[in-house]
Amino acid sequence: MNSSIVVIPTYNESENIQHILNAITSLELALDILVVDDSSPDGTAEFVRQLSATDPHIHLSVRTEKNGLGPAYVHGFNWALNKGYTYLFEMDADFSHPPEAITPMLALLKEDKTDVVVGSRYKGGIRVRKWPLGRIILSLGASFYVRLVTGLPVADPTAGYVGYHTKVLQSIDLNAIRFKGYAFQIALKFWAWKKDFRILEFPIIFTDRTKGESKMNGSIIKEAVFGIISMKWRSLMKKNK
Repeated sequence: MNSSIVVIPTYNESENIQHILNAITSLELALDILVVDDSSPDGTAEFVRQLSATDPHIHLSVRTEKNGLGPAYVHGFNWALNKGYTYLFEMDADFSHPPEAITPMLALLKEDKTDVVVGSRYKGGIRVRKWPLGRIILSLGASFYVRLVTGLPVADPTAGYVGYHTKVLQSIDLNAIRFKGYAFQIALKFWAWKKDFRILEFPIIFTDRTKGESKMNGSIIKEAVFGIISMKWRSLMKKNK
């Protein structure tokens, strides 16, 4: 077992999964990979099984139901924490997160320059490809809203490409985070920051998916808008106790 692992949640990613796994395994890094698949009807898990049969560093965990990104990550994180990994990355399967960025991001963790490293679209500028202007404005507005409500000093708080020293995740009650969508990503950064862990943003170029379908929908946005206010309120109540 390696000391580092990449956790990738999937649902109907058969067009991408083999390519992203090959891209990660081709890096000159000692990495394990865990794919958490929500019983994709398109056979995503079967592709992973085939690859894991010949590569002991590729792992698969299939959940019986599809109930959101957040629960899938909690499942994967708990799996990894129970195995004793030191460094953990979360990323998407659709190549929106450049696999090659794992190398410098992991180096920052191993050199003890940070406890959390965020693959950031907005640190020092806007680096997004193939998104319509409306989607960029929505994302930038969400980032501004999160910083305004929570005070979180992160330019890209909704980013889903993040590396953690696992001591950060061990300090957070993951099972208490009920968010199912991208608010889950915000919550992890928020609670890490509230616990005084160091957060560093590493600039990446984000490229919108070319294969498969986006999982973004109105309920995810609504959850983030109202859930962030609730999370901030809970943090204030904890502080006052």
